[in-house]
Amino acid sequence: MRQFNKAIRSTLALWLLTAFIYPLFMLICGQIALPFQANGSLITNNQGKVIGSVLIGQPFKSDRYFWSRPSTVNYSTGPEAPITGVSGASNLAPSNPELLKRIQGEVSRLKQANITPTADLVYTSGSGLDPHISIDAAQAQVQRIASIRGINPEKLQSLVAENTDSRFLGIFGEPGVNVLKLNLALDAF
Repeated sequence: MRQFNKAIRSTLALWLLTAFIYPLFMLICGQIALPFQANGSLITNNQGKVIGSVLIGQPFKSDRYFWSRPSTVNYSTGPEAPITGVSGASNLAPSNPELLKRIQGEVSRLKQANITPTADLVYTSGSGLDPHISIDAAQAQVQRIASIRGINPEKLQSLVAENTDSRFLGIFGEPGVNVLKLNLALDAF
């Protein structure tokens, strides 16, 4: 009975430590050290309304904006919906006719807009929520946006450069352009 009592106390102590004390400690540390990141890296407008997250890709369909990667995820954004998304890929095989039809539709949409198709403007990301496009994909859209907005293309080039995120720790991944930040900078321009 003594061993059983000891086992119960040890279990309760570990449960208290791992289920309450440690998560509470991490929550407090996150709020103190990195509050922006701990709260979802949310961006607000001038009125304080949340308009997006730096970490989650969002669809931009207007010709006045840089287009993001296509996604198989149905984003639940809008005035009446919270800013959340369900992560996931389409799981369509390369030989699937639906995938081929979707890709051909993206390529023809890009060509109609006089944009050279790049891989990240045609194919979805694995999570469906990637907020970045390549520098080449952003550069391919500069002329379209410059002519629609009446902005000098060189100024748009500098906006792209300002909103380009470098490699993680200088060695991992490729540089990418955060589309939400770039479009916000474009509106502020």
